[in-house]
Amino acid sequence: MEAEAAVLSNVLQDAVGDHVGEGEILTFTLGKEEYGIDILKVQEIRGYEVATHIANAPEYIKGVVNLRGVIVPIIDMRVKFGLPATYVETTVVIILNLGKQVIGIVVDGVSDVIQLKPDQVKPAPEFGSSFDTRYIQGVGAVDERMIILVDIERFFSSDEMRLIQSSVR
Repeated sequence: MEAEAAVLSNVLQDAVGDHVGEGEILTFTLGKEEYGIDILKVQEIRGYEVATHIANAPEYIKGVVNLRGVIVPIIDMRVKFGLPATYVETTVVIILNLGKQVIGIVVDGVSDVIQLKPDQVKPAPEFGSSFDTRYIQGVGAVDERMIILVDIERFFSSDEMRLIQSSVR
């Protein structure tokens, strides 16, 4: 039991970085699923606006926007997750600060900010080689909700960050 608690504590530690005491997760939706990211990575939330398209960029890179003098690449998470690009009234862009890079991600909507306790976080299920789970830190269970916790920095791996940076130059 202590080993399981230690594993869950490590999952939560990963999910919220070095701020386990805070443990706040911003939840957002894509299709019927709910996802969560460390609130400390979020710079701001903006309404969806069409980005300036970049020629030859991957389909999931919608383009760039000028955010107070900073050119920010905009990533459509629906396309990245293999869903059709659909924009509705609740579609927003979450501006993330990932160290030296600022990125915007398009999501269907933002739900809320929740605080997860270690006993509410379960390890990510194994799906074998058919499904890439390396950026899923775990699954948060809050009441009847299941929230897929995404390691957003790992999601935008260094190879992918280089691709994004080269696309917007």
